[in-house]
Amino acid sequence: MDLTVVAYVIYLLISVALTIWVARTLSRNGRVFIADVLHGNEKLADAVNHLLVVGFYLVNLGFVTLYLKNSDEVTDARGLFDALSVKIGVVLLVLGIMHLGNVYVLNKIRRRGLMEREQTPPVPPQGWTGPGVGPWAPPATKA
Repeated sequence: MDLTVVAYVIYLLISVALTIWVARTLSRNGRVFIADVLHGNEKLADAVNHLLVVGFYLVNLGFVTLYLKNSDEVTDARGLFDALSVKIGVVLLVLGIMHLGNVYVLNKIRRRGLMEREQTPPVPPQGWTGPGVGPWAPPATKA
């Protein structure tokens, strides 16, 4: 078998396995974060989480397959490792950049939600009597 084909097979196995592992890890651990961003709406958090995972798979597996072609023919074991290290390294960088992009966007949404919550005025205390009335009011001045 040609070493270039071996490089393709190894690259696909490692890249697809890494993509699946990262997607599952991010889905499992990111659900809590997404629920916080969406103010505890669990159904919406699950739906958004699932959509993010599907998009993650589509983009990453699409990139992996587009990046499959090797411009140089692999002729020996050293060339095999060189080709695999470059290809897998680029895939890992793309996975990391996509993760950071997702976290950045979700954090922006979360911050906007926190700002909206802070702009809502608090409810006044019950039994509030206003300034100048009550046991801590200043003494009345005699005229």
